[in-house]
Amino acid sequence: MPPSLDQQHYEVVIIGAGMAGMAAGIRLALAGKNVIILERHNASGGLNSFYSQGGRKFDVGLHAMTNYVPKGTKGTPLTKLLRQLRIPYDALDLCPQNGSKVAFPGCELGFNNDFAFFESEVARAFPQQIDGFRALAEEVRTLDAFNLGSMPSSARAAVQRHISDPLLEDMLFCPVMYYGSAQEHDMDYGQFAIMFRSLFFEGFARPLDGVRVIIKLLQDKYRSLGGVRKMKCGIQKIHTSGNNASSIELDSGAVLTADKIISTAGAVETARLCEDQPADAASDNIGQLSFTETITVLDQQPTDFGWDDTIIFFNTAERFRYARVEHELVDPTSGVICFPNNYQYGEGRQLDEGYLRVTAMANHDKWCALSEDDYLAQKTYWYEELQKVTLGLLPASKLDLNANRIASDMFTPRTVRKYTGHLNGAIYGAPNKIKDGRTHLNNLYLAGTDQGFLGIVGAMLSGISMANLHVLQGA
Repeated sequence: MPPSLDQQHYEVVIIGAGMAGMAAGIRLALAGKNVIILERHNASGGLNSFYSQGGRKFDVGLHAMTNYVPKGTKGTPLTKLLRQLRIPYDALDLCPQNGSKVAFPGCELGFNNDFAFFESEVARAFPQQIDGFRALAEEVRTLDAFNLGSMPSSARAAVQRHISDPLLEDMLFCPVMYYGSAQEHDMDYGQFAIMFRSLFFEGFARPLDGVRVIIKLLQDKYRSLGGVRKMKCGIQKIHTSGNNASSIELDSGAVLTADKIISTAGAVETARLCEDQPADAASDNIGQLSFTETITVLDQQPTDFGWDDTIIFFNTAERFRYARVEHELVDPTSGVICFPNNYQYGEGRQLDEGYLRVTAMANHDKWCALSEDDYLAQKTYWYEELQKVTLGLLPASKLDLNANRIASDMFTPRTVRKYTGHLNGAIYGAPNKIKDGRTHLNNLYLAGTDQGFLGIVGAMLSGISMANLHVLQGA
C-alpha cells in the first residue's frame, strides 16, 4: 500500500533521512516551514546508522564523532551546529577518546584531542620536518575551507610545499582520507583542511550508546517541531518542467509537489532521478571508493588484552595507497582499527562487551558479482584475513580469537549499495563536490556527502547550510 500522506504539497521535500536530511528538516521546521523527509529504508541515519543482530545493536559508519570540543568552546563547527538546531551540548553525551595513532612500518604517531601532543609526536619522529609541519598547520588553521565559492585545488601539492618527507606526508593523509575522501590518491585542499581540523585540532568523541543517540536526538527534535518523516518511501522519479522540478513520484505511485527539494541522495544519484536527465547522467562523477568492515564482539574489554588505543589508522605497504581496489575483493594493506570501548565514558559507565571493528578498502563490482554461496564464503575468508592483519599490528596478548569471540559480523560494498543507494557503494560519494549545492534545476538542491562538508558534524552542517542558503535566506 502507498505510504499514508497527509497532504500532497509541501514547501520543502527532503530526500533522505541521514544526518544532513534530518538536520535540514529541523532547521526548516524551526523556521516554520512545512517540510517532509522521505526515506527509502526503515531506519534513519544513512551512512551512519545501526542495525540489530542477536539482540545487539551494531553501529555502521560511526567510529568517532569528529569535531569534538569541550562544552563551552566557542566558534567551532560543533558549536555552530548545536546553536542552529537548538540542541543542548549535553544531549549528545559526547565522551572523548583515550588516544589514537597512525601506524606505518617502523613509525607511529600518537594523537589525542590536544593538538600540542600530536605536534610533539611529529617533532619526535620527524625532527627535520617539524618547522614545515607547523607552517602547514598554521595555513590549515587559517584557510577559508568552508567558502562555497572556492575552486578545488590539490591537497598533495599544498602539503608538499611544507613537507618533504613522503612518509610523513602519507601518515598525514591516511586518517584524513579514510575519514572523508572520495578522491583517489589526492583530495581537495579545502576538504583536507576541514578533515585535518576536525581530527587533529578538535578531536574524537562518542556517545556511550553510539550513533543511535544522535539519530534519536535528531528524530525527536524534528518530530517535536511538527516535521513529517515517511520511512520506506523511495523516490521513483523527479518530474521536471522547464528549469524546475515540478513533482516527485514515489515508488508507491503517489505524487507530491514542493516549492523546493533538498536531496541528500548524492549528486549523480539525484541527477538520474530527474526525468530530463539521461540514465548515464554525470557518469564522470561517480565515486569509485568503497569499504568493508568487520565487527567482532569479545567477552572482555580491549584493555584486558593490552589494547588501549581508541582508533588506529594503519598501513603495512611501502607507500600508502588510497585508491580503488583492482584485483582482489579487499585490500588489507591499510585501514582503520576501532575500539568503541576506549572512550572516557566516566565512572561506572562502560560497554558491557568488548568490540573490535576493522575497516579496509574493497572492490564493489567483485563483491556484487558473487553468487550467494560465494558471497558468504568470501565474507568468512576476508573476515579471518582482516583479523590476522589486525592481530599482527596490535600488542601481543593472550587473546584467542575463537575462544574470546562472542559474535561477529561483516558488511561489504554490496551492503553499502543496498542500504544507501550510492552507486559503486561509494561511502563518500562523488569525487567532485558541489559546494553551493546547486543542480541543473532551479528548485532542486544537494546536501550531505556530495555537497562537500565531511564527517557527522559536517553532514549536519551541510543540511543546515543548504537549508539556510536556498530556502531561508531572504525568506
